[in-house]
Amino acid sequence: MKMYFAAVSLFATSVYGHTIFQQMYVNGVSQGHLTGIRVPDYDGPITDVTSNGIPHLQWWNQSIPHALPNTTITVPAGAQVTAEWHHTLDGADPTDSQDPIDPSHKGPVITYLAKIPNAQQSTVTGLQWFKIQEDGLIAANQTWGVDRLIANKGKVTFTIPSCIAAGQYLLRHEIIAAVVYPGAQFYVECAQIQITGGGSTSPATVSFPGAYHGTDPGITVNIYYPTLTNYTIPGPPVFSCSGGGATTTVGATTTAGTTTTAKTTTTAAATTTTTSSPPTSTAGGTVAQYGQCGGLTYTGPTTCVSPYACLVSSAYYSQCL
Repeated sequence: MKMYFAAVSLFATSVYGHTIFQQMYVNGVSQGHLTGIRVPDYDGPITDVTSNGIPHLQWWNQSIPHALPNTTITVPAGAQVTAEWHHTLDGADPTDSQDPIDPSHKGPVITYLAKIPNAQQSTVTGLQWFKIQEDGLIAANQTWGVDRLIANKGKVTFTIPSCIAAGQYLLRHEIIAAVVYPGAQFYVECAQIQITGGGSTSPATVSFPGAYHGTDPGITVNIYYPTLTNYTIPGPPVFSCSGGGATTTVGATTTAGTTTTAKTTTTAAATTTTTSSPPTSTAGGTVAQYGQCGGLTYTGPTTCVSPYACLVSSAYYSQCL
């Protein structure tokens, strides 16, 4: 049975806080505004996890979509990729209090990949997806992935796994706004990419629809009361080239030379564990603001330029903020 989440409440908030993934950067280099990304003309969310829109992109279930882009973005395996979101297709607007998204739209930010024969093909049914990034709740200060996206002016940076096979993929970037209790708003778009280099690892995959259920705790959660001490991000664990179990960080802070990590919740089960690889300072350069500075599969510099600190977003991603 299809689940529709709090339709009346959704209507009441539907004109506020919407957002669109509209620009991608590879190793810090912009690939162009609206280039290689399947963007809609409408900035609203999906609210039904069983719809044909939930797998891939808002574009798929909008009545007036943009044409499919004729560009595929080249991304080396192991590269840092940044997804940039804004309230409208005009891009950043410092006069818009809802840009990049309404601050009330708390929730996680998630990234998936799916291999596809041709990244520009219109048929996307049956693709198999694996998660490469997630950023949920930091319980210690009650901040969410969306809060960090806003602080970064709509940008979220993550690493393409270095061990996956070369080829064409759809990169699915997603925001879950848990503001419509007991449901959620899903903002989802895809970029068309060609991964070069890489290895031969085949990650475990999930399907959309199917990976999310209307009864998932991360979807039905009340983020307002009582105060959350942990949060389970929907979907599978984050894929790791090392093959280790993926965990979702729900509380971590980093100060000068000292890292304190709170409990984390595994994506596959509602048990708690502790992250074991917080970022530490090493020689070999510094990382600019918003850059990656740590994570289980990260091998680059871990010292941020002053006055920024390396903050843990998930077990696989730490960022200079």
